[in-house]
Amino acid sequence: MATSLLTAPLGGAGSVQYRRTTAYDPVMNRDGAPFSQRERWALCDLLTEVGPDSPTLCTGWRSADLAAHLLTRDRRPDTTPGMILNLAPLKAWTTRVREGVRDTEIWDHLVSRVRSGPPSLLRPLDPAINTIEYFVHHEDLRRGRPGWEPRALATTDEGQLWRRLRFMRFMAHPAAGRVESPGLEPLVLSKKGGPTVKGPVGEVVLWLLGRKEAARVEVAP
Repeated sequence: MATSLLTAPLGGAGSVQYRRTTAYDPVMNRDGAPFSQRERWALCDLLTEVGPDSPTLCTGWRSADLAAHLLTRDRRPDTTPGMILNLAPLKAWTTRVREGVRDTEIWDHLVSRVRSGPPSLLRPLDPAINTIEYFVHHEDLRRGRPGWEPRALATTDEGQLWRRLRFMRFMAHPAAGRVESPGLEPLVLSKKGGPTVKGPVGEVVLWLLGRKEAARVEVAP
């Protein structure tokens, strides 16, 4: 890990406070904030707590890699194609930019920038593009360490995640044919068949997004 990734308690010696007067200000009352923002705040709180070298569920990534990915995703649209398309030159560029952010940003500043959210023009789209993203990556960090337990999500937050799973129907090869969760209408993701995945909404989301070993679900052929 690069030596520029320095840690210091917020408010302690050598640290810098990055106060912002925006909807993403961490000192604001979180009640009523969209789920995507609350997950962003919670993830940044955990990043501050564990530092840059904590394990995650993302293969090969520590917490510094995860934070750099999130900042790059927010602030460097030129890296988006490499996150979506499986083309070597695009993926190589995305990796180069992410690793540059990881290796040059001071840790507290990096986390502060992630916490501050996307540029102003993108903030109205935050719930649409970041609800699943920040929930999954929050769990990547939580479950990368021993002793974790699933969180009990609020019904309204589960509903937001569940509604966004509908877009997986447009994927060429969704991981499941059908998903089910108590109290919610089942979703058919593929008419071509595939396993049925049952469980709490958050666990289903994690399974569909490739965190199969960490997700507590039932899978039927």
